Amino acid sequence: MEGGIHVGNKTDLEFYTVEVGDTTFRILRRYVNLRPIGSGAQGFVCAALDLITQTNVAIKKLSRPFQNVTHAKRAFREFSIMKLVNHKNIISLLNAFTPSLTIDEFNDVYIIMELMDANLCQVIQMDLDHERISYLLYQMLCGIKHLHSAGIIHRDLKPSNIVVRSDCTLKILDFGLARTAGTSFMMTPYVVTRYYRAPEVILGMGSKENGF
Repeated sequence: MEGGIHVGNKTDLEFYTVEVGDTTFRILRRYVNLRPIGSGAQGFVCAALDLITQTNVAIKKLSRPFQNVTHAKRAFREFSIMKLVNHKNIISLLNAFTPSLTIDEFNDVYIIMELMDANLCQVIQMDLDHERISYLLYQMLCGIKHLHSAGIIHRDLKPSNIVVRSDCTLKILDFGLARTAGTSFMMTPYVVTRYYRAPEVILGMGSKENGF
């Protein structure tokens, strides 16, 4: 990772402020040409050009990550899992930073990720042949298997949290609700988006019972 969430060794001149829709971004000057691409409970996402790498990236501003303990845990969970997990079907963390200069001002967190072309909600509306559908499903299962082998349960896997490139490369993202499985781990049915809850989640089965 090129950067990290730290508040030292920075000056205010490294950042600039830009309005993206109804959201104010205060970001590093290396990221330009911001345009909105999505939003959700965990934050607001826009596309941008990285002047240093000359590549397009996605910038996610976490929504009030330190509003309370729950929000802070979600922010830390997403950042730490993305930093630790390295797999071709898991979205990559490229950078992370805060414009805050002191701990007392530490309110905003920005996560820089790979930029994809669409989410699965959009892709499933297309007329795809069997080969492409099979390849997308295969990649999704590979990503899930890698998470499970690392003892990580996503807990909010749904089409909007799965993104795809035009070449059919698929990646899983949004780990704010993920958990690490343990021997006494019990999955609550109140986390996963209702229409995508697995039967074992609805039934409140533990990790051993559902064969995780």
